[in-house]
Amino acid sequence: MFSFFKPKPAPAPETSKPDEATAQPDVTPPANEPAAPTAEPRPGWAQRLKQGLAKTRDRLGGQLSGLFGVGRKIDAELFEALETILITADIGVDATQALLESLQKTVRRENLTEASDLQAALKQALVDLLAPLQAPLDVTPHKPFILMLAGVNGAGKTTTIGKLAKLYQAQGLSVLLAAGDTFRAAAREQLQVWGERNNVTVISQEKGDSAAVIFDAIQAAQARKIDVVLADTAGRLPTQLHLMEEIKKVKRVIEKAIPGAPHEVLLVLDANTGQNAVTQVKAFDDALDVTGLVLTKLDGTAKGGAIAAIAKARPIPVRYIGVGETVDDLRPFDAREFVEAIFPA
Repeated sequence: MFSFFKPKPAPAPETSKPDEATAQPDVTPPANEPAAPTAEPRPGWAQRLKQGLAKTRDRLGGQLSGLFGVGRKIDAELFEALETILITADIGVDATQALLESLQKTVRRENLTEASDLQAALKQALVDLLAPLQAPLDVTPHKPFILMLAGVNGAGKTTTIGKLAKLYQAQGLSVLLAAGDTFRAAAREQLQVWGERNNVTVISQEKGDSAAVIFDAIQAAQARKIDVVLADTAGRLPTQLHLMEEIKKVKRVIEKAIPGAPHEVLLVLDANTGQNAVTQVKAFDDALDVTGLVLTKLDGTAKGGAIAAIAKARPIPVRYIGVGETVDDLRPFDAREFVEAIFPA
């Protein structure tokens, strides 16, 4: 049986006037005592992004600062060393070769001779490589706009759904969640918690078929004139062929419910997986025709260079990146902002 989880508003806290006999004494500190320290303001988005890419930046920065030192000349040995640095920063062989070719063209065109001139050129080459991935998602062309989320176990799909719900609500859009992960223990309950936080209805089923839950959610969204449906699916590895076939079925059912849907197939990637993220993108894209990526868990240990490998292998738009667990830690991808966060100041 399907269940429609509609969060209830929390009751107002009870208040009472303390009895004079039991009232607590005044504990206001004397004027000469220092006031309690106030909480430090939360860092802005740019700073949080830099913190999230700290591992990548430290790895690149420590090596590039020596490589691009003052007085060193541009030569074949320098390019060989740079190749090693980029590959070990998870940028990948193909993307590294593309960056080196771009740098060599810049050296010839601008007659560069000093290694110190290469860092700015490298940053620009990386921005150029990532620029095609910068394509913000517009969810307004269809109503309801159906977003289907996929990814491996633990990539952060359910948390991303909660953040997306908040993001779209802030844009004045109504949202409905479909608890299509019917395999993982507590997945439904986790999504209901996000629904309660955002005051969003969650459609779920205790046991049963993921496709059926999402189909029912789409029908409910049509009846209620909902703007956006966020459909969760169970995590799976690309090597689990029977589960990859099952998620193909989910997509076919969505297409049956609304011709042309899902309007967006979002693949959620854990930024800590490095080059394995490229394998995931290829496998899920082959199965589902992925239209957008979400890069999560940029939490200081992330291997941010892998995004360049993805840009070379499968230039699918990166719709959002996430740097933390709170609802405002998900933002649209900006190529230059991302590159600036990778390189040391």
